[in-house]
Amino acid sequence: MPASRTDSAPADHGRIEDVDVSSEMQTSFLEYAYSVIYSRALPDARDGLKPVQRRILFQMSDMGLRPDRGHVKSARVVGEVMGKLHPHGDAPIYDALVRLAQPFSLRVPLVDGHGNFGSLDDGPAAPRYTEARLAAAALALTENLDEDVVDFIPNYDGQFQQPEVLPAAFPNLLVNGTAGIAVGMATNMAPHNLIEVAGAATHLLENPDATVEELMEFVPGPDLPGGGIIVGLDGIKDAYATGRGSFRTRAKVSIESLGPRRTGLVVTELPYLVGPERVIDKIKDAVNAKKLQGISDVTDLTDRHNGLRLVIGIKTGFDPQAVLDHLYRLTPLEDSFSINNVALVEGQPQTLGLRELLRVYLDHRISVVTRRSRHRLNRRRERLHLVEGLLIAILDIDEVIQVIRTSDDGEQARGRLIDVFDLSDAQAEYILELRLRRLTKFSRLELETERDSLKAEIAQLEELLASDVLLRAQVARELDAAAEAFGTPRRTLLMNGGPVVPRSRAAAAAADLQIADAPCRVFLSATGRMVRAELTADAPGGGIVPPARRSKHDAIRSAVDATTRGDLGAVTSAGRLVRLSPVDLPSVPGNSVQLAAGTRADQYLGLSGGEHVVALVPLTDAPPIALGTLEGVVKRVAASELGTKHDIEIIALKDGDRVVGAAPASDGAELVFIASDAQLLRFDASSVRPQGRSAGGMAGIRLSEGAHVVSFDVVGPSEFEAVVVTVAGSTTAIPGTDAGSAKVSLFSEFPAKGRATGGVRAQRFLKGEDAVTVAWVGTEPRAVGADGATRTLPASGAKRDASGTALDGVIGAIGTGVR
Repeated sequence: MPASRTDSAPADHGRIEDVDVSSEMQTSFLEYAYSVIYSRALPDARDGLKPVQRRILFQMSDMGLRPDRGHVKSARVVGEVMGKLHPHGDAPIYDALVRLAQPFSLRVPLVDGHGNFGSLDDGPAAPRYTEARLAAAALALTENLDEDVVDFIPNYDGQFQQPEVLPAAFPNLLVNGTAGIAVGMATNMAPHNLIEVAGAATHLLENPDATVEELMEFVPGPDLPGGGIIVGLDGIKDAYATGRGSFRTRAKVSIESLGPRRTGLVVTELPYLVGPERVIDKIKDAVNAKKLQGISDVTDLTDRHNGLRLVIGIKTGFDPQAVLDHLYRLTPLEDSFSINNVALVEGQPQTLGLRELLRVYLDHRISVVTRRSRHRLNRRRERLHLVEGLLIAILDIDEVIQVIRTSDDGEQARGRLIDVFDLSDAQAEYILELRLRRLTKFSRLELETERDSLKAEIAQLEELLASDVLLRAQVARELDAAAEAFGTPRRTLLMNGGPVVPRSRAAAAAADLQIADAPCRVFLSATGRMVRAELTADAPGGGIVPPARRSKHDAIRSAVDATTRGDLGAVTSAGRLVRLSPVDLPSVPGNSVQLAAGTRADQYLGLSGGEHVVALVPLTDAPPIALGTLEGVVKRVAASELGTKHDIEIIALKDGDRVVGAAPASDGAELVFIASDAQLLRFDASSVRPQGRSAGGMAGIRLSEGAHVVSFDVVGPSEFEAVVVTVAGSTTAIPGTDAGSAKVSLFSEFPAKGRATGGVRAQRFLKGEDAVTVAWVGTEPRAVGADGATRTLPASGAKRDASGTALDGVIGAIGTGVR
């Protein structure tokens, strides 16, 4: 369909021209598309910058906004760029300036911003409130612009010159990535680690036929500014080979104890360009929509000093790992990144793989170094020419002065100097402009030194320009220097994991997030750590498989069979029984129990200072609980007396007294006290009638003056192979310095006595020893130090009142092995 177009003409005359609408639209659209592609949206593959970014950095460099100088208002920078180079409005210029300064957007920021330059969840302040200057890395992109290293082109109105591309001392496009939407095409490139990229570029320089696989040995994957975890490398390999691919990023999350019986997920790193507020909003939406359960609260503890810290509380009874898996599926804690490496190469948009990106950059750097070297060679040749002419004049300075004095004007003087001394026009002009103070003997020495230095530099530059090998070596050295100056260690963890669950899959039922009420065994180590072990059918009898090798903290003080969501009791040294559920305890496989993976019992239960757990006891279908105290009191409490309260007192202790041991004890068991004066007393549990919770117990062992109970244990009727372990030492020695001596005797060697008697001697003290410091009765003894490390005990079979065997290391506690 034809359309009319009127062109104005002088006076009242006009002209109307009919044009085809489809042709006009096609032409206008192509012009618009061309402008967007080449002048706005796509970066140049050589310096990795879009036109507006390049103009910002160049103008800031021209303004002298170096890192060693003060900041200036961002509005001033925007005004200079808009007025001289980029007439497209101040908003896009400031947006580009802000991105260049954001450490969470760029792997190596190019602008040093002062003020509020925004966050992942909020925009920046207005340009009148912020200040900026170039970062040190930006100097590496703009250096040597005055040495003819790149071509300059006119600005939009022809009044100023601007570089067509920056020299770029490091591969900025790969290092900082980019994103842009043009007409009919888009680009989206991930940031990388400068040290790794420089290594790959150097390798390609030395080995031009290097494959993508070889280059990936240097650049295994993107390195995102905020860290995080990249899951699966197949998409990255595709992107490096073809220029297109995708990968998934996950937040870095750890499962931590948030307090007594509280477990949470702590997020310290998020996927690229994902902010904590966005994550919190998505979690709230999923919880409100009943798609996600098991979360009690979400707290953002992020600050400038400690960085990102997002704490997600987990409700009791829910498996933190299962909740985390659902969070990955339903929230931005897992995100995808699509790579589309589209950039301008010789003015044409192309999709580039890793090798092509590095090749385009290296060709550019070789050109920059060549042009810079040629420029420096010409400058030094020109300077050498002037210095040689000046040396000629100084050698016969009197005649030079005479020639100048007898000349009518400067033109005649220059011509006579050229004729008399065989000089060039430039040399003669330089001599005429010479100051008289340069004609001293010292100046002559300086000139001769400068001449020799110039000749040496000229020879080096000529050699460099004549050798492609030397040129490449120079480029490699400058790359290494940039990597050393601006490179930092890798932040993003790469995991070549299995397939990721698609986000389109419906969320699993809420019950899947809860920990099943399965049989388990809860262990309390002799060093005070608790852990939950799942009963496994792989073990003999469907129980626990002892660890193949000993590790720290694996001496057991108590082991109680329970169910994951059931209850058991923890008896404390203050005479309290605290109910707990194993559900929130650290879980370990039943076929590889390691007590070092457990949590400290006093912290888990929130006990006050000085109070600690002495034993774990069952609360259902259990015999009475026997307790022994520091002052020799014994008590049995029937399970029916324990009630259902969370925290109860089960013995009334006197001031200064505390519980040293506790265990279930039926009427057929024997109770054993071992005192610090090496006296051991064993008697039937039936002699101690069960009492109520408020009772104070009865006399268990008669202690001599100054003695106290070291150990209280219960030996069951079936424990025929029980042994007695005692460790003697000096009470005057500094704790942890005197290993002392130990003795292991058969429990059957000790005769039974009546309750409230003094017992029999369990160990004869050696010289320097005056007390038993550690004692224990049971089967399969295992000793550990204060740090939980295993200690070696003497062989069993010593006489009941014999002396001990010297130890190699200090024993802090004794227990039994995992069984």
